[in-house]
Amino acid sequence: MIKRIVKMTFQPHAVQIFLNDVFAPTKDQIRAFPGCRHMELLRHLDQQNVLFTLSLWDSQEALDIYRQSALFQATWSKTKALFADKAEAWSVEVLDAPE
Repeated sequence: MIKRIVKMTFQPHAVQIFLNDVFAPTKDQIRAFPGCRHMELLRHLDQQNVLFTLSLWDSQEALDIYRQSALFQATWSKTKALFADKAEAWSVEVLDAPE
């Protein structure tokens, strides 16, 4: 299993547009995508226009299939148009976690 962290810096006026017009209509579809175990949206405490997604995927292959899907392509193109800065993303594996 891998975790994917994506940092997105939005234009300040665009945060609500993203939340209402992009994230709300697609979040359930993303969470139901084959291989996705969990996806949540987080906000930076001090920078209200910086949001993160944290998702858990069965494998890198499952994530890659999602990233090649029509759902991702449509969602990402709408999201990128609202950015103030380039997104940053990390795929990480859990080395140690409490049971």
